[in-house]
Amino acid sequence: MMPGRFKLPMWVLPLAIAALAAVLGWWGNGRLRETIEGELKAQLSATLNANVTALGIWTTNQTRLATALAEDPTVRTLASQILQSPARGRRNLNFQPPVELEQFVNDLRPRLRQLGYEIAQLVSTNYLVVANSDRAQWVGNTLVSDAHTNKFAELFAAGQPVIITPFKPEMLTQHRAARNGFGPGRTNDLRRFNRPPPPNTGRSRRGDETLMQVAAPVRDASEIIVGALALIINPDKEFSHILSVARSGASGETYAFDQTGLMISHSRFDPQLRQLGLLDVTNTSSALNLRLHDPGGDLTQGFHPTDFEPGARPLTLLVASAVDGEDVVEVQPSRDYRGVRVVGASCWLPQFGFGVATQIDANEAYRPLRILQWVFVVLVLVLLLCATALFVFSYANLAWQRRLSEAELKLKQLGQYTLEEKIGAGGMGVVYRARHALLRRETAVKLLLPERADAAAIARFEREVCLTCQLTHPNTIQVYDYGRTPDGIFYYAMEFLRGVNLHDLITRFGPQPEGRVVYILAQICDSLAEAHALGLIHRDIKPANIFVCRRGGVADCVKVLDFGLVHEYRAAEAEGTSLALANDNVIEGTPWFTPPEAIRGVGQIDPRSDLYSLGALGYYLLTGQFIFDAESIPEIHQKQLDSAPIPPHERTANPISLELEQLVLCCLEKTPELRPQSAGELQQLLLATPAAASWTPEARTFWWDAYDYQSPISPTETEAAQSTGLATVSIDLENRME
Repeated sequence: MMPGRFKLPMWVLPLAIAALAAVLGWWGNGRLRETIEGELKAQLSATLNANVTALGIWTTNQTRLATALAEDPTVRTLASQILQSPARGRRNLNFQPPVELEQFVNDLRPRLRQLGYEIAQLVSTNYLVVANSDRAQWVGNTLVSDAHTNKFAELFAAGQPVIITPFKPEMLTQHRAARNGFGPGRTNDLRRFNRPPPPNTGRSRRGDETLMQVAAPVRDASEIIVGALALIINPDKEFSHILSVARSGASGETYAFDQTGLMISHSRFDPQLRQLGLLDVTNTSSALNLRLHDPGGDLTQGFHPTDFEPGARPLTLLVASAVDGEDVVEVQPSRDYRGVRVVGASCWLPQFGFGVATQIDANEAYRPLRILQWVFVVLVLVLLLCATALFVFSYANLAWQRRLSEAELKLKQLGQYTLEEKIGAGGMGVVYRARHALLRRETAVKLLLPERADAAAIARFEREVCLTCQLTHPNTIQVYDYGRTPDGIFYYAMEFLRGVNLHDLITRFGPQPEGRVVYILAQICDSLAEAHALGLIHRDIKPANIFVCRRGGVADCVKVLDFGLVHEYRAAEAEGTSLALANDNVIEGTPWFTPPEAIRGVGQIDPRSDLYSLGALGYYLLTGQFIFDAESIPEIHQKQLDSAPIPPHERTANPISLELEQLVLCCLEKTPELRPQSAGELQQLLLATPAAASWTPEARTFWWDAYDYQSPISPTETEAAQSTGLATVSIDLENRME
């Protein structure tokens, strides 16, 4: 049922409010997202800049302290003497170290404790660690790590202090023992061996410990660089702590990473990382133990990567951008090393040789937006629910009224007829299978329901009955009776048929053989000949209005239905009624079967107009297609006026004789004078075609036996507009847009 039929469309108001709320929600969501993204960018940039600035201040202080310590007169003198001592490379373990080494260690230890350092080392320009503040003896057989050689080379070349990023001593420190001593050019004689554990310094040395170094040049009295003083830093106390101070919310964090994407500071999620399997249970820290790869899914939600080579996965977006030298502030969520969707900012610090990233979970960052979205969604859903409830209530109420009306009709006797079953409905009324009280025969009763009973509908309905009652030919639907109930319901009774209309016939069985088409068209000519003789024009010949059935033992009996558009073209006494019901400015009929003169609206409709429609019907039966292909009714009408149909044999694989094809095309002439001039003449021409006798009684009986076996029995009088989609239309020419 169309909504417009409701007298009180109460459901429209909440639906309109819901639509308005949805539009406002969509607009507000966009504006709020832009605002939140702008604030996020500013917050992330500020957090990242604060951490970078803090790191810069801290590293500057570290290099200044290391430089001041290396330039202290006492430390400088003792260190340069040790670095230039010829005995520093001796391998004899019983060799007593010089006095200056013991003085250097004793003088350096209290200063280191005062400044917060644990150990200091002297490194020669040959990258040898020659002395260590934790023991007053030579350490002349230790080379600095290959990973740190470039930093010391930078120090010796530029004469400026350097920062060495966090490292694991057991991984990076390489000990090399020469069979015959140390010296340049003899690296092939070096062999590796494990470093003995360092002495107790008050801290437990474990496998996951990380260290940093700040190194400053050591100069002799001539200002020549003779080595470097390297101070060992515990990054947990200051480096990682600095990155953990400026972070946002419950999920924000800032961390540092090297060129390979290895985290060199601590993550705030270390306990969770061990639960997820990203850290070994023996590791107490993520620093130097966690590679910042994108796992491909949210590990915290139970995602399990399908690959078993984490190193093959790409780095996270923030880390990869920074490693590539691109500073980014990304407010579109991407996965972090846990697979959690985050927003963040990152940059690469070439002066330090590492990158820094700050991030926060996207869920936390966009929580205000999600809350607002849910508010709007709930509001819209409530309004839609109200609209749906009101719509269902209105529809149920209308359906209940209609069912009540139909139930009342079934309980009533329409004259001598008892309504038994509804078999069809359409624009004009409803059709029931009924039974006559005395004759006990099945009858089709068509009635106009009260809600459709306006004055024009009643006049047209009654006119159809009065005119159809004048027709008695066996190929025309027979009307037995008509009348009105005491409640004002108009009805008429007609014969009840079982079979199929021509539209359903073509839809189910395709184009029909030539002999059958001739046989059907000839019977229609018989029906039309009677109507034309009485001055009546059908005006709506189309497949849905032609019914074929078994009747009185005759197979393929044709019945012409629906005289709702019938026109009295010769009844002088009814001229006024005719003109009122068939205005020249209104096109009525089915577009593919409407003759050109009816489209022009010139008032020249006569029996030859029905023959045009009959030709279009024959074309449809032979080819299974309409005479013209078009997208709209105006386009169909224009082709009816201007275009010639494609010959039927070009649109079907079935054989068609030249005589029948020419006769069909003759019926489709634009000018009525070029068509057959009467239904009787057309029937004679049809019966003269070569295949007229090919559809024999045996063939007809065989087809209907098969049809009754294969298909369910179909009652007649289902309205064309409902069953076929080929609705009869009425177009006002005065108001139609050009």
